[in-house]
Amino acid sequence: MAVPAQNRQGATAPTAQDELVRMPLLQHLEELRRRIIRSLLWLSVAVAVSWFWADDLLQFLARPIYKYLPPGQKLAVLSVTDPFFIYFKTALLAGVFIACPLILWEAWQFIAPGLYEKERRWVGPFVALGWIFFLGGGAFAFWVAFPFSVQVLLQMAASFQPVITADRYYSFLLTVVIGLGLMFELPLVLTLLARVGLVSAGFLMRNFRWAILIIVIAAAVITPTGDAINLSIFSIPTIGLYLLGVLGAAIMGKRRKAAAAARESAAEA
Repeated sequence: MAVPAQNRQGATAPTAQDELVRMPLLQHLEELRRRIIRSLLWLSVAVAVSWFWADDLLQFLARPIYKYLPPGQKLAVLSVTDPFFIYFKTALLAGVFIACPLILWEAWQFIAPGLYEKERRWVGPFVALGWIFFLGGGAFAFWVAFPFSVQVLLQMAASFQPVITADRYYSFLLTVVIGLGLMFELPLVLTLLARVGLVSAGFLMRNFRWAILIIVIAAAVITPTGDAINLSIFSIPTIGLYLLGVLGAAIMGKRRKAAAAARESAAEA
């Protein structure tokens, strides 16, 4: 059995199996289309399954608002079609979290051709960490950020008689929970971008102030209030996740340099 070539530092040079898979542009686009369709199918199945528990989910998701409403008051509907769309939004929210691992699997299968053979084995950690970050963002949104936003908004309406519609409430909840869930994927995204060579830790730190600006703008889009406290609740954890992504990019940068050095040593040999 042949022994892989090594450089002077003892690093193993990439073997033939470590070479990247070359795909033409049209094949990349076709693969992207196929992965998107498969992801939508997984999401559709998850939404259909979640529909059977939509009523229980509705009661659970309404807890943050019922704490601030008068006893006995319920969320209002303005149209006979509103209940259907509310049930759909609730099932969609649950379906996104259920289908998240499968969607991440499809995303990994799309980017896998741009990785070396040994890196394609990271699919397990990628899917697990992606799901954990997404769940963490959703949990933070539902138990911390969203209730605080509801409290602030209702305090602003103290001089009025609030008539809160179920459709607007669940739409707001869907935006906040899924929005923060996606924002919590930032470390994973930055690490992957660094691995394929699109960004580096130095680049991310040089543009840190622009990253803060983008994060604050995204937080302002997710939350309807413009007060500093709400923006801080949404943006400060995301800035911390950005720095975590910078750390991941730095680790990936060292791996890329080590792999490049091994290839150069193998070519010289």
